[in-house]
Amino acid sequence: MSRLLFLLAVVALVYWLLKRYRNQPPKVDTPVSSEDMVSCAQCGVHQPKSESVASANQYFCCDEHRRQYESK
Repeated sequence: MSRLLFLLAVVALVYWLLKRYRNQPPKVDTPVSSEDMVSCAQCGVHQPKSESVASANQYFCCDEHRRQYESK
């Protein structure tokens, strides 16, 4: 009798696990947001637009390169 109850419990557990596994929503990969890259007008280093220094429609990697470019 105890073997029958044990077997019944195992079958119920397997059934519950399979049912739970099938009801999971499919995983959707979310696209990674990308950012525009710009190159420094002075040295040519590429970096994200949000991290660059902009001046007169030109992008620079740092304020020092912006000053050097403008003093030419």
